[in-house]
Amino acid sequence: MTQRDIRDYLQDILNHIAAAERFINGMTFDDFQSDEKTIFALIRALEVIGEAIKQIPPSLTEQYPDIPWRGFAGMRDKLIHVYFGVKLEILWNTAQQDLPQLQPVIQAMLAQLENED
Repeated sequence: MTQRDIRDYLQDILNHIAAAERFINGMTFDDFQSDEKTIFALIRALEVIGEAIKQIPPSLTEQYPDIPWRGFAGMRDKLIHVYFGVKLEILWNTAQQDLPQLQPVIQAMLAQLENED
């Protein structure tokens, strides 16, 4: 397996935030909860985001204490291992509220790493 750079993981997060936004764009919660394909797509995006977040070193995450890093990583674990207990309201709220707050932080991290080179 190839060693990946932290920037690759940050870009994965940005790509999957954008995908999650596309998946639910124009939907209400009622639309979302009745659309199995969108539910599955959003779950997958959140799994990837959570796994990629686990790869970000504490030296970066500690600079942004307002972001619930453990919450994102923990959600990934629950989506993978406790799939039968997924609450759609939590998925929806994460996509609607948390991901838009995460995006500029990940962009800032990526810019910081680019400037260090």
